[in-house]
Amino acid sequence: MVSPGFRRSEVTDLLDRYKAGELTLDELAERFRTRRWPRRVKTPRPQSYLERAARAEEDPDPYEPNSFDDVEAAFFRHDLSVEEYSSLRAAMAEALKAEDRGEL
Repeated sequence: MVSPGFRRSEVTDLLDRYKAGELTLDELAERFRTRRWPRRVKTPRPQSYLERAARAEEDPDPYEPNSFDDVEAAFFRHDLSVEEYSSLRAAMAEALKAEDRGEL
C-alpha cells in the first residue's frame, strides 16, 4: 500500500494491517484515538495581498513520516474511501483533543 519513496512507520503498518483485513475500521480508529500525533507549528494568516502572494510562492510543509500525512497519502492514492478517511481523521482529532486535556 505504501508507495516507493515513503518510509515505513507505525501509521503505514496500521493502514497495511487494515487493508489486509487484520484490523477492522473501528479497531484502526481506536488505535488512532490512543496515540500521540505530531503537530505542525501554525504560521500566522497573511494579512495583506502581498503576504498572501509571498505565502503562495513558499514550499508546502514537508512530508512527516508517522503522522497523518501517511493517511492523507493513502487517501490520495485511493487506498482509502472518503468514509474511511473521515473516520480516521475524526479519530486523530479526538486524540489531539485528549492530548490537550492531558489525557494522553
